[in-house]
Amino acid sequence: MKNNKLTPQALKGFRDFLPEEKRKRDFVIKKIVETFEIFGFEPLETPTLEYAALLLGKYGQEADKLLYSFQDRGGREIALRYDQTVPTARILTQYQHVLPRYFRRYQIQNVFRADNPQKGRYREFTQCDIDIFNSESPISDAEIIATTYFAFQNVGYPEINIIINDRQLLFSILRPCATSKVDVFSLIQSIDKLAKIGKDQVVAEIVQKGIKQDQAEAVISNTLKTKIIPSLQNIIDLATGLGVPKQSIIFDPTLARGLDYYTGMIFEVQLPGYTVGSCGGGGRYDKLIGQLGGLDVPAVGIAFGFDRMVEAAEYFKLISQANFITQILVTVFDKNNLSTSLSATSTLRKNGVKTELYPAFDKLSKQLKYADKKGIPYVVIIGPEEAEKKMIKVKEMKSGEEKTQTIEDAIGYLLSQFGF
Repeated sequence: MKNNKLTPQALKGFRDFLPEEKRKRDFVIKKIVETFEIFGFEPLETPTLEYAALLLGKYGQEADKLLYSFQDRGGREIALRYDQTVPTARILTQYQHVLPRYFRRYQIQNVFRADNPQKGRYREFTQCDIDIFNSESPISDAEIIATTYFAFQNVGYPEINIIINDRQLLFSILRPCATSKVDVFSLIQSIDKLAKIGKDQVVAEIVQKGIKQDQAEAVISNTLKTKIIPSLQNIIDLATGLGVPKQSIIFDPTLARGLDYYTGMIFEVQLPGYTVGSCGGGGRYDKLIGQLGGLDVPAVGIAFGFDRMVEAAEYFKLISQANFITQILVTVFDKNNLSTSLSATSTLRKNGVKTELYPAFDKLSKQLKYADKKGIPYVVIIGPEEAEKKMIKVKEMKSGEEKTQTIEDAIGYLLSQFGF
């Protein structure tokens, strides 16, 4: 007889984050959000579900195939959020009389794509965006760059490079080389691969698209020798005026950003020493919101590569689990002494110490093993003898050293161990 019992496991392409991994992600999010709010960005959340009509046709035919869409019980065609840009376009239109003129928002939510799961590619993942809407001023571009730099700095990465270019610069170089068969956006997509596959392979790709060999080589040569334009230099100067170190902003005329909707300044974030790839990318996109069916709203922003940021933070050893683990376990000896354990637990927690109260009347040896397994550094022991003398025993698990003190002195000692 066939066994139809389901093996407990997550859906393919979806992930569980157990406490250790979740704490790493929370650490990075906390540092990012601290900076976003210092720079005046406001939080935004949109529903997980949208009307399918809002999302379909906005990303291209191939992307439409990746939408999780279905009919709900009311017969409505709905879909899971694919990204955060289209829902924000809806927000800008729906709440245009409520939002401030220069709306700056941050949004950190999960998105869903029915993609083929593989290493580093999931069907549910976190997007982390900041954008400034309705401003064409280079001040906004500089604000996005500065916010990005200081958010990464706040996480603690040892070195941060902002690689920057301008789409208008690329357009001016590549338009003379474009043909009816190979448009400027196709050339940009090839140029975008220079750092990954090298000059020779990019030339070969452009030739394969239908450009002559000498013209393809000229495309690369002209791009490489391009000088920075005044409008881009102005943005860089404004960003350095906001505190971004000059040496951290690097002009690279080959930076292309493969997406077609960018209209001006473009940039990526690289962390020297972490070789997996860029950890964020963005730029100015003044036509996209209007194309998505919303208002004609100029915009500039960036999407952080959140999963890579977490991985890089771990790579650079920026996240210490010691910052997150329970600091003290208060043992429970028996019912007669429970009130003393409760009082000690309450006092420690009121003083900000991460304190766990053992939830059963097990043998002391079992409670100590529990603390050891969880890596809890200190254990408070209050037995009949300690309770009678109004004392408590503090055991340091690593050394095995024990101190018997008054409750006040013991709590003072424990607070001092954790910098309180």
